[in-house]
Amino acid sequence: MSSSLDKLKALTSRLEDKLEQKGKVKSVLPLEKEAQESIENKTVEKSVMKVLKQKTASSDSIRNENIARVKELYEKLKIFEKSPDFDTIFIYKAMNLSGIGLKDDDFAQVREGKYIQIIAITYEPDKNGKKKAKNISLGYFGKAETLDNTLKNEIIEFVLRWRYEKAFQNVEHYKDLIDKIETPSHTLF
Repeated sequence: MSSSLDKLKALTSRLEDKLEQKGKVKSVLPLEKEAQESIENKTVEKSVMKVLKQKTASSDSIRNENIARVKELYEKLKIFEKSPDFDTIFIYKAMNLSGIGLKDDDFAQVREGKYIQIIAITYEPDKNGKKKAKNISLGYFGKAETLDNTLKNEIIEFVLRWRYEKAFQNVEHYKDLIDKIETPSHTLF
């Protein structure tokens, strides 16, 4: 009987060893899977970062070209006469045209009998401290009927390119704000 008991103990011991090995295998597999996922996530993150850097470089290039063209038009349209420092034109809150349509339904159409002007919009406090919109003429180009088509297109281009740069500045502002907060490591950005 002692031999049967010894055999049973040996069998039990081997089963326990096998179960222990299976347990180790099971616990190792999830770790390997987790490590693989981590490597894949890092690879994806690197790829995303590479694409973002390329897009940033591309958008920086587009932005630089846009600013260069805005500056050209700033000088050509003599905006410097009303706003002598080029960089200060971006402190305005908005920019619009009078006498030329910029909406989809009337884009680039001159309004007969109107005067063509580039209008910058700023907000200044009134005597009560309440902010009020203030329009500032940055350029006056005469009556709509006498406006040369090339000049009209340059005026429109200046306003649109100014707005484009303003949009870049707003995006940059929000990007800076996002950088100030803690984001979970599992996000793509």
